[in-house]
Amino acid sequence: MAFEDDLGRWITDARARLDKAEVAPGIAHSGRVTAIGDGVVHVAGLPHTRLDELLQFEDGTLGLAMTIDQAGVGGVLLAHGEGISAGSAVHGTGEIARVPVGEALLGRVISPVGEPLDDGPEVVGERRDPVERPAPGIVDRDLVTEPLLTGLTVVDAMIPLGRGQRQLIIGDRKTGKTTIAIDTIINQKRSDVICVYAAIGQKASTVARVIDAVKTHGAVDRTVFVVGPSDAPGAQWITPYAACTIAEYFRDRGQHALLILDDLTKHAIIYRELSLLLRKPPGREAYPGDVFYLHARLLERAAKLSGRNGGGSLTALPIAETQAGNMTAYIPTNLISITDGQIYLEPKLFFEGQKPAVNVGISVSRVGGATQAKAIKTLADSLKLDYAQFLELEVFTRFGAMVDDRTARKIAHGRRLRAILKQTEYAPLPLSLQVTLLLAVAQGRLDDVPLDEVAGIRATLAKRLPAELPRIAAEIDQSATLSDEDRKDLLALIDRCIGTSDAEQI
Repeated sequence: MAFEDDLGRWITDARARLDKAEVAPGIAHSGRVTAIGDGVVHVAGLPHTRLDELLQFEDGTLGLAMTIDQAGVGGVLLAHGEGISAGSAVHGTGEIARVPVGEALLGRVISPVGEPLDDGPEVVGERRDPVERPAPGIVDRDLVTEPLLTGLTVVDAMIPLGRGQRQLIIGDRKTGKTTIAIDTIINQKRSDVICVYAAIGQKASTVARVIDAVKTHGAVDRTVFVVGPSDAPGAQWITPYAACTIAEYFRDRGQHALLILDDLTKHAIIYRELSLLLRKPPGREAYPGDVFYLHARLLERAAKLSGRNGGGSLTALPIAETQAGNMTAYIPTNLISITDGQIYLEPKLFFEGQKPAVNVGISVSRVGGATQAKAIKTLADSLKLDYAQFLELEVFTRFGAMVDDRTARKIAHGRRLRAILKQTEYAPLPLSLQVTLLLAVAQGRLDDVPLDEVAGIRATLAKRLPAELPRIAAEIDQSATLSDEDRKDLLALIDRCIGTSDAEQI
């Protein structure tokens, strides 16, 4: 009897709970895996799936629907997917890929779907935004008017960048492309710019080197690292879009953001790999026909917003790799036509020890000249032309040609300028020191100095400028202007430093 009484009470309680519960009919949108391999999965079923819809597999792995036809759905995995095999269940989520955004991401290393990769706690952003977003319209944008300083004299003086610009960094393998991007990130410790670094198809050692350099020399607490896992080509494919979404969060709040995309050549190769595996029709160099749109819709999201929209900016520095200096290849020409200029790194200059190995003849900035810091602009008006003329004149001296005194002076002046443009990695210069060095060259103060002593003079100026002229150094760094009186004081300091330089180089 006791058992029957307990059973009766249990049935009564269950009925009461069912009466209170809100039970609604539901439809499970599911399918089955028919084939899997190389980060690509083919699914039968899922008739209501849409392109770019997020798929969830029975082991919890996420995927993305990339092709839809009568045979089923072709998707890419956003993780390794070790627990997935033919016959595994797949569920359509009805959602699109999103990434967490917000202040909580600063200083973190995350995957493109927001998973922590730095052994830290779970990433919880203020919200989750779509990785694919429309670019701001023309009426929502403003003119690019503020400089973005890299700390590299050759760039800030000859190929200046503006906040909201898209500037391509291009060159052969191992010529210092990533180093320029790292130096630019490090230099933002002197500004209010928030940096987002996207590693696309990079080796783990390269990513670790970037993170370590920013931690050692820069402001890592204002930097976000988005890393696409090397064993998941689908995750690498959405990495630049996720990183752009994170940077857009800060731009849309009226702040300034810098996005480094390292690199888009590998991104195009990953997209070609996935497209061919999913049987998309190949085009030139086996790339699918929409590969231009792949990068255009990404880089168009970089912009300077109007004051009505907060006045924030997103500057993009995509990186591209060339083969034997061939800038006419498919992907390089695509990216050159999309961006607002390029910084070309030449292997010959790199191996000659001229670092950064920027070829100023091919490099160009179609926007930044209007935003260049006034203190540098007054000194660098003819700098690029003078440097190009020097390079042409120097060719004749290599063949032992006789030169007159005027030509010899131009060559000596150009060699001092080249020495000033040479910098070591991870040591971007403040604007005040760049202005002082350019002033010394422009006024011919270094023309009679032995070439091997120029680096020592630069080191001396780096120490004595903030110590002896702190007001002038602070004013140049903050206002980017140089008055006539301050110019005289800087020239006097340069004269005092010549002949008393340290052996240390920077």
